[in-house]
Amino acid sequence: MAPFTVLHVCMGNICRSPMAERLLDRAVRDRGGEPGLVRSVSAGTGGWHEGEEMNPPAARQVRARRGTPDGFLARKLRGDFIDEADLILTATADQYDYVVALRPDAADRTFVLGEFGRLLAGVDAGALPPFPSADAKPDAVYARGTAIVEAAARLRGGEAPQPGDDLDDPWGRGDQTFQRIGDEIEDATVPLATLLIP
Repeated sequence: MAPFTVLHVCMGNICRSPMAERLLDRAVRDRGGEPGLVRSVSAGTGGWHEGEEMNPPAARQVRARRGTPDGFLARKLRGDFIDEADLILTATADQYDYVVALRPDAADRTFVLGEFGRLLAGVDAGALPPFPSADAKPDAVYARGTAIVEAAARLRGGEAPQPGDDLDDPWGRGDQTFQRIGDEIEDATVPLATLLIP
């Protein structure tokens, strides 16, 4: 079974979405997750920075939080990236709309990151598929991941994201802004990793 795949989307794919990609990786490792257990990737709707490394202040935040920006290269969002993802987390509601315009069938597995973080608080961990042992198994994590997405979609109930769910674009701003964005990203990625790997 394929690893549970999370696609993070922002505009340029050099600040918010790569931070989310690498901070989810780190959160999974913190839970004892093996490499490849959760596939965390990202892309941008704009495509202007394709092939570029992570923006330096974003990379500093990832390093400060024990993650690694090494090897990252920005990508433009494509339909097949959406098709391969079990969960799509966008930085803003506009980017949610962009994803769903490309792939309408992805609406139930696409969320604004802040919205998803709010909804996770209502997911009943006891109702998720059991985790078989201390050894993180890909099929168990995949089953839990898809159940989390389904539960979040039910909790959303068709309501639109709230204005505060968007992640501000920190590009061109100072380290303090990037630190706040990193905190907001971890508000969703850490609880997600905790539910995936109890």
